[in-house]
Amino acid sequence: MTTQATLTADMPQSAAAKAPPTSAESGKRLEHFPAAFFAMVMGFAGLTIAWEKAEAVLRADFPFVPWLIGATTLLFAGLALIYAAKILLHPGAVRAELRHPVRLNFMPTIAISLLLLAIVYLHTAPAASQWLWITGAALQLGFTLFVINSWIHHEHFQILHMNPAWFIPAVGNVLVPVAGVPLGYELTSWFFFSIGILLWPVLLTIVFNRVLFHQPLPERLMPTLFILIAPPAVGFIAYVRLTGGVDVFAQFLYFSALFFTLMLTTQVTRFLRIRFYLSWWAYSFPLAAMSIASMLMAETTGNVGFLYFGFGVLTMLSGIVVLLLVQTVRAVGTRGICMPE
Repeated sequence: MTTQATLTADMPQSAAAKAPPTSAESGKRLEHFPAAFFAMVMGFAGLTIAWEKAEAVLRADFPFVPWLIGATTLLFAGLALIYAAKILLHPGAVRAELRHPVRLNFMPTIAISLLLLAIVYLHTAPAASQWLWITGAALQLGFTLFVINSWIHHEHFQILHMNPAWFIPAVGNVLVPVAGVPLGYELTSWFFFSIGILLWPVLLTIVFNRVLFHQPLPERLMPTLFILIAPPAVGFIAYVRLTGGVDVFAQFLYFSALFFTLMLTTQVTRFLRIRFYLSWWAYSFPLAAMSIASMLMAETTGNVGFLYFGFGVLTMLSGIVVLLLVQTVRAVGTRGICMPE
């Protein structure tokens, strides 16, 4: 295992790479189909929830929101079918992904996608939302226990394998109360929230140790730095759900997320130089969480400055998701994704 553990192979540059794939090549692509693809669902769901929040704040109906809901649902269904086929036809590849020091941490994106869909359907289809939430929460707990056991009883992890993607298993737990409290599962929501908040500072310390005192992150993992925004932003939303208001701890969570957002904004020229990798989707969900948190902050404090900031982030996010979708389709077409490392 190299220290530059990757999500996808480099995008091929030769003209021969664009030739129609054979059935054997298609099978190989399925074998290397990563769970990280579910980060697309997180991005689309985050965008959808953010626009739903904007509808609630403005007391308006945006005609494109139902289309976003449908696109998010179809995207999850399509990716779930493909990954189910991988499990059936290439179980060894799935086991290898579960042992991979980087890809392992993207496995919980499957559970997180279900939890986000539960939020998407919370008001329009509460019965469906409940089943999505129950399934997602159960899977999230299972993934969290599996990942932490892998961290503790590892034989191959090195400090250079550490990157912000390791936050993903923790973020999923913090997300549970967002739909869990309205659905009536308050105690269960506190349980998951406690797990996420417990893991966040531990992982944050290790991430800073890795980026400050060891080799820089490889280029393809640089976008995962945006995941630093997600734990405090989602934590703020969940905590307000659980307590019903903004207190000192809620302000700490929100302003921590705001700091990471501003810090990463000052590095925008670095991110613009990075070629496309599937890890680019790490830009989407954290920015969605920041947008929603800002609109919620405006709603609870009455400060319109937070509202303007939230809409500004949402506008930027909408453009980013379109760009990510175009780049992903292009990469799939040129066989730059789902290839061996």
